[in-house]
Amino acid sequence: MLPLFIVGSMTVLGISTVLTMFTNSLIIAVNIIDKMQGKNLSSSDLIMVTLCISNILFQFTMLVNDYVSFLETDLYFSYEVYVIFTVMLIVPIYCSFWFTVCLSVNYYLQIIIFTHPFLIRFKIGVSQLVSQLLIASALMAMATGVPAAWNFYTDSPGLNMSSNMTMEISVPKLNVIYLLPSNLISCSFPLVLVGIANGLIIKSLLTHTHKSDRNTKGDLSARAEGRVRAARTISCLLILYLSFYISEIFMFLDTFPPNSPGFCICLIVIYSYSPGQSIVFIFGSPKLKQVSLSILHCIGGANKEKPKKPKVMFIKLRKKEMGPEK
Repeated sequence: MLPLFIVGSMTVLGISTVLTMFTNSLIIAVNIIDKMQGKNLSSSDLIMVTLCISNILFQFTMLVNDYVSFLETDLYFSYEVYVIFTVMLIVPIYCSFWFTVCLSVNYYLQIIIFTHPFLIRFKIGVSQLVSQLLIASALMAMATGVPAAWNFYTDSPGLNMSSNMTMEISVPKLNVIYLLPSNLISCSFPLVLVGIANGLIIKSLLTHTHKSDRNTKGDLSARAEGRVRAARTISCLLILYLSFYISEIFMFLDTFPPNSPGFCICLIVIYSYSPGQSIVFIFGSPKLKQVSLSILHCIGGANKEKPKKPKVMFIKLRKKEMGPEK
């Protein structure tokens, strides 16, 4: 019988994978339908679709990786299989980090109003080169992630999967000489860029608030609401990014022993990263939010019981016979 920790981890991972597939596929489908109807996708929509594809790839790879590691330990920790899974996990997560940078910078350029001619041309040029920036981000992720395949060495610690099961296996590990620069380039540097973009967006909202941002009723205008949504979206993505990054560092450094509360929390944060991103996108977009609510309404309506037919009660009235009047 599998230990409770492994069963719980597999269950949480399965639930997060189902949620990831549903939410990210929903975002992709909505934008594809808009494109088929002749609507032009904005640069933000294009980046979100690319991010969703990266999230699905990462979540599916993580699902297979962890299930194999739980159920087929000897096979998983063989050198070739472990290296393949590690590279397949590193590349999409590096892509996700760089795509998040593209989205943050794009939101910043959309919010800020430039007056200098050079900055105006720069803003227009970046918005027209979103596809090229996404390709460059993917190439950067591959350039820093694929070389991991040639930077492993083997170690032989005891792997304690549970309190009742300890195995001596050879565990391949990444070389620090490769790991430090690759993480600085594709993890730490994108995190700093997202943080800077988020800070500039919030600063812009605080220092460039005008009376024209509100109508006569005191409600925010459409443009002001868009700026607030963008700031909220980037802030949530930054929190997810930072939480995932810290959890990965703790897991890599073996800060918490397996089965400990700290280890479980780190694992849940990692499993929740992809569905968390897509949920942030849905709540940050009125279009996606409306579609999601409509789907949930349809599902909820289908599960409701059919109304019962009202019972009609018939009351028979007996006519009292009256005798002849005296």
